[in-house]
Order: sequence, then structure tokens, then C-alpha cells
Amino acid sequence: MAGGDGSESEWAKALRENTGGFEAIETFEKEMKMKGLMKGGSQGDVKLSANANLIQWLSKEGDVYLSEQSSWGEAPHPMAISTDTKDEITNESSGRGLLARRDINDGDELLKIPMKMCMTKSNARKALGKDALPSEINEYLAIACHLIYEKFVMADQSYWKPYLDVLPTTDEVSPTFTWSDDDLAFLKGSPVIAATKSLQMKLKREYDALLGGDNGLIARFPDRFPKEHFTMENWTWAFTMLFSRAIRLRNLSQGETLALVPYADLINHSPFSQAYIDARQSGDWLFKSGDEEVILYADRGYRRMEQIYISYGPKSNAELLLLYGFAVERNPFNSVDVTVSIAPRTASFIKELNDENIPVDPLAEEKLQFLESVGRANTVDFPCYADRYPTEMLEYLRLMQMTPDDTRGKPLNAFDYSRTISPGNEAAVLTSVIEAVTRQLGKYPQTEEEDNALIKDKSLFRLLSYNQRMAIRHRRNEKRLLKRTIAALEKQIIKQGLDAEDLARAEGSTLGKVLPGDERKYGLKQKTALEDRLDKMGLPVDLK
Repeated sequence: MAGGDGSESEWAKALRENTGGFEAIETFEKEMKMKGLMKGGSQGDVKLSANANLIQWLSKEGDVYLSEQSSWGEAPHPMAISTDTKDEITNESSGRGLLARRDINDGDELLKIPMKMCMTKSNARKALGKDALPSEINEYLAIACHLIYEKFVMADQSYWKPYLDVLPTTDEVSPTFTWSDDDLAFLKGSPVIAATKSLQMKLKREYDALLGGDNGLIARFPDRFPKEHFTMENWTWAFTMLFSRAIRLRNLSQGETLALVPYADLINHSPFSQAYIDARQSGDWLFKSGDEEVILYADRGYRRMEQIYISYGPKSNAELLLLYGFAVERNPFNSVDVTVSIAPRTASFIKELNDENIPVDPLAEEKLQFLESVGRANTVDFPCYADRYPTEMLEYLRLMQMTPDDTRGKPLNAFDYSRTISPGNEAAVLTSVIEAVTRQLGKYPQTEEEDNALIKDKSLFRLLSYNQRMAIRHRRNEKRLLKRTIAALEKQIIKQGLDAEDLARAEGSTLGKVLPGDERKYGLKQKTALEDRLDKMGLPVDLK
């Protein structure tokens, strides 16, 4: 406005120039339609109507400013809802998303949503009663019950209806724990199947424990938990919403809280984004209202019409497929779980095998005791990444490959297993990793080359379902990662001179060869590596 007269007409002119006025708004919507981001037709019209109702509800009930026009003290809201976004690499649909309505600068404030508009455990207990949902109940279980109650029991009368109407169906999200056995068969060989089956069983157990039976909520409070609505099908839908949309807000005054955040949960994931949704106290730097709100800032500049992304965390494709129903082609956090299983060559174990050619490991009992003391079993899953493998795997194998020559009379707990023990030990360790990764690679019925050929045959590939296409891409990428791991290990062995013949181990044995066949035979795993990571992230491996 430099050089203007400061009048109201001058201000209005500057406002039109900066916001583009109504013409820019109409042009933006036309552009979205041309790009297929605002689809017409009956289904598209329903989605557009739901989007409008959500924005109106947030504006009216939460005083959230989402207008594309400026007002006194408020800049135009920088984002718009797209009814259908696309994965930029695979061109697969990724559902609703948020686009930049105008150019956005790094650090710009993108949204503010009051905590009172979010679905939390506290809201669930108010709606369904503290007698039904006690204070110690798990957050996921409480919010799942609340979702079912509002969506299917209250239905059109629900306060949350405008938000619930934009939530997708189970099939639209399609995480692997909702897949049919036919679709899961396309993942054969992948460690994600074990985690999928485990999660399916756990959700069923939690449903039976909380809702079913003579003492379940359905029997005790039939008016609030009617059995025709609190079904396993709806329970699965609720957890599909929670796993794929719930946000853990960590900067709240009363500690962290799990929440469903309307509008904010429309933003899609990118592993390259540095933006995370969190909470803060409402108000400006001088006046704080005492309330709290969810906040998001731009982590980089965005061009007009560009899709806005946040990070759901450093998740592997297995985690994304299991919980969110999609995988990322170029995921820097991708990993494949590899099972490492070392035979406990105790005297009793060798006696059971009845094989005179297998020597007893004189350190076997001490190794098992050491593993027990540090909370490890002799069958362990480790995630392998494209450019690295976990130090925990090397530490575990250095222990299990120890010989009396390595110890020189010292106890096993006297060694630092984060460092090389001896050249012979390190050679055995890296060779064991290669054996374990090679065995994992051999579990897939198809080769990477066969998967590539199928994906390149676009006409045939499109005949497969969305789940099946996702599965094929996922298993192909796992095989690529495993091959890179083997190549990197072989290079490391040569570089360190660990391939020399004079590195033969004491007694002519590695005394801890990676077991072939059923890895669980010699030590049942309590959790897969994927489940362990989900547990550490706060996701319900065991919901209670």
C-alpha cells in the first residue's frame, strides 16, 4: 500500500490484488475441476457437499477461519480440500487431501483447530458415561467406542456428523488388517503378513473383552452400546479410522493425548516432510485464553495448487501398509524385518538332535543366560534398511558367535558387543547376516524380475485390485532392499579382509550357524520387529 492514500477504497484495492478477489476463487475451483481434484457426478457432489458442511461446522462451532477471503484481522485461509488426490509416482488414488490455494511461504501458519473440536478419550467418557469407560481405559478403545456411537447410534443427530461424513469407509482406506485372505496371499513371503494376522487377532480379542460376553458393555449398557451397531465390522471401521488418522498431541498442558482432529487429518503423508501437527495454548504472545488448539506450520514453501503434506513419522512401508493402506515408492525409512535364529547348542539340545557331527557349544548355557538377562530370545527379528542394518543385530550375533578363543577366559558380560570382538568373530557375524537375509529373500514365491514385468504390463496390472497392486509393489520393493543389503555386506567383508581363509573359527565351526527352516522352532518370538516398533510409537500392540 506504499504510495496510497490509506482510504478504504485503497485498502480494498490492495486486498483484491493480494487475494485475487472472487475471480481468483472461481478460477481456482475451475482449475481443480480440470485437474480432476473436484470431481462432479453424484459421488463427487456428495463429497463436495460433505466438505462444505465440515468447513461450515468448524467455522460455526469452533470459530475456525477457513474462508478463502480476507477479513479484518484474518488472512485468507491458505488451503482448499481436494476430493481426490493422486500419488505422484504410482498415480494411485490417495483420497481427500489439502492443496495450497495460493503460494505459501516456509513457516506460514496453515491451520488452527480448537481442542474442543477434536475427538479424544475425554469426549468419549462424557458421551458414553464414566461408568462404562473408566479413567484407566486405553485411549484407542475409548475413542473407537465413541466413533461407533456417534456414527451409527446417534447418526444424523450427532454433534460430530459433519466430521463423520467426511471420514472414509474401511474399503477406501484398506489397511492390510482388513484385507481378504486372497489379497493377503499376494504378500506371501513378506513379514507384514505376520504383523497383519497378529493385529487382526488382537482387535478381535479386545472387542470380545470390552464389548462381548455377559460382562461386556453391550450386555451391561444396551441403550448406549446397542449390539446391532457395536458389531465387529464397525469396530474394524473405527480402528481403521484411528490407526490412519489419529494424532498424538504431545505439547498439551495435561500431558500428551490421542486425538482425531477434524480437517487436519485430511492432510496426506510424505516421508520427506518435516511438518508435524501438535498443540499449543490459544491466543497470541501477549494474551493467552487458557484454551488449547492444534496448530500446523508450513515446513517449506508451496506453490499454488501444490498438495500440502505432513509426516506421519519415520514409518516403513510395512507400517504404512498395515495401518494406513498405502506404501511409498521412495521411502527413506523403508525396512524389511529379518529373522535371526541361533541354535542354542547346549548338551541337552545336541542330545535331542541325535547328531554326532554337531558339537556342543561350551558357551551355550552362558549365552542363553546372558540373552535372558538383557531381555532377548535366541530367535529375534531385526529391521534391515536399504543403506544399513541395526547395531543391535551385530551386537546379538557377536555374542552368539563367541568362542572360547574369543573370550580368553573372561565372562561374556565383560565384552562390549558394539565393537568388533575379533576378525574371525566379525567374519562369522557378517556371514550370518547374509545367510539370514538370503533366507528371507527366498521366502517370496516370485522374483523381483517377475514383479517388475507384471508392474510394467500396465494393461494387465490395472486388472488387479488396488490391494493386489499395492501388495506387488510392496513385495518388489522388499526384495530390492534385501538384495542391496546382501551386496553391501559382501562388499564390507571384502573391504575389511574378512574373506581370508585363515579366519577359520576355533573347533572348525562358527558355533552358532543361522538356523534354516522354521525360525520359531528353537525359541518362540514374543513380538515381530514391526510390532515392537509400533509398541514404542504408542500404537496398541496390546491395547490394554
